[in-house]
Amino acid sequence: MSEANDFNQRIVEEFRANGGKVGGPFEGLPLVLLHHTGAKSGIERVNPLAYQRLADDSFATFASKGGAPTNPDWYHNLVANPNASIEIGTQRHDVTARVASGEERRRIWEAQKEAFPNFAEYETTTGGREIPVVVLDKVL
Repeated sequence: MSEANDFNQRIVEEFRANGGKVGGPFEGLPLVLLHHTGAKSGIERVNPLAYQRLADDSFATFASKGGAPTNPDWYHNLVANPNASIEIGTQRHDVTARVASGEERRRIWEAQKEAFPNFAEYETTTGGREIPVVVLDKVL
């Protein structure tokens, strides 16, 4: 298992052990566990992600990858397979993913940067990559 996978696994375990709360560098950051299917492998993956609640039935996540010049694997997986699920606190919900664009993306992204300035920093290190905003709509 890679170092990144080990790190994510520790966060997932802490999230589940504490009803959705984690400490360390993510303390105070709203986190969701995203369950998605690998675009090539077909294997279910789980990633802890920062999220922004948009409405009772919608959440936004951010394919920032810590400001890297490439999009994270989970983003490519959701584009290929938009049916996913999320864990928020102790609840799990089926969701459908879609990439926000235009005014919707701008509004969500600006709110995220204002609430969590490190996201604004990520923008400066991507090499010009626009960080995708992915909306997760609950399947009702």
